[in-house]
Amino acid sequence: MPYIENRIVHDADAHTMELPNWYDEFGTKRVQDAFRKRFEGNKGLAHTYFEDIAEVHKQKSYQDLNEKNLMIRKNYEALGSFNKQDRSEALDLLGIKSQLVFPTSPNVWLESLEHSDEVELLYEVASATNRTQIEFCSDDERLFPVAYVPLADLDKANKAAIEAIKTGAKALLIPWACPKRHSTSHVDLDKVWAQAQEAEIPILFHVGTADYVMPKAHSINGMPKVKDFHGGEENFRSISYMAISSGPMQALSLLILDGVLDRFPSLMFGVIELGSVWVPGFMRQLDSAYEAFARHEERLQELSLKPSEYMSRQVRVTPYPTEPTDWVIEQAGSDIFMFSSDYPHLEGGRNPMGRFEKATAHLNKIDQDKFYRRNFEELMGSAFK
Repeated sequence: MPYIENRIVHDADAHTMELPNWYDEFGTKRVQDAFRKRFEGNKGLAHTYFEDIAEVHKQKSYQDLNEKNLMIRKNYEALGSFNKQDRSEALDLLGIKSQLVFPTSPNVWLESLEHSDEVELLYEVASATNRTQIEFCSDDERLFPVAYVPLADLDKANKAAIEAIKTGAKALLIPWACPKRHSTSHVDLDKVWAQAQEAEIPILFHVGTADYVMPKAHSINGMPKVKDFHGGEENFRSISYMAISSGPMQALSLLILDGVLDRFPSLMFGVIELGSVWVPGFMRQLDSAYEAFARHEERLQELSLKPSEYMSRQVRVTPYPTEPTDWVIEQAGSDIFMFSSDYPHLEGGRNPMGRFEKATAHLNKIDQDKFYRRNFEELMGSAFK
């Protein structure tokens, strides 16, 4: 019996869990060696952990409990977390119609490179990551691979987007925090947006490392360091959570107020694993900025819609299971929000569907269907054609 029944549900956030040999097929030797080095002493695990866990998944006694432990086993222990042949079984047991698939460890690596001076390595890692991710999803049409497009170099960004789309990406992931040297809305990036709009695939933001939107000094408070609650590469705490919204708010402000969404009216954007309680206030703040500055800023005068209307038309957001999903839908409208499980990550919890079902129980059937199905289908464009 699948975890989700009696409803069509798309999952806007799922992940692979990468083993040290993840780049062996598509990465250069430099990428392979650098990635293996990242696992040295990783999370305090024994150096044999990754070899051992791969063997554990092959044991019949372990496989016999795949259904029973589907939502209990997390990260590398989860079904289909790193083995593409097992991922289809995981989807069957989950009852998911389709799933956006992001990398895990490469996300953190790419983000750090995005804010470094190693531009060549950044694009080298991105290309290898994207090809590996697309290959992982290649045997099951329900799996939608996400490809990372670095924005650090304005010319290379467009080339990376072209390569990702031609290789088979179903969505393009860009940095959730502003690039190091220029704005997310830089006019030379219009080539990237044009590629995505023509291909009818969305541009995505995904949670990254909080330290890129908060100064490192924020954690120096003279108190004992708070332990990371989910065992990730970054230390994620309540203060980090409070900073989560600043990245997408900054990026969307630039993209909307600088006219990118106006110039590309059918280009969709997804804000994934970055929370949602900030959305209603942000939409009102966008309109307040427009009302206050439109008289003096020609770029605002050229917009064809109120800023908040671009959010409703072109932006889709995934709430956390712990957030008041019913409240954000009531405040910001039913066209924006989507279901996600964060499978197989620990922070997705053991029963995300149960939490969301409880939160959306009093919504009408149309709005429920938007949350679980239709908003995702609108976001994904050509993936459903």
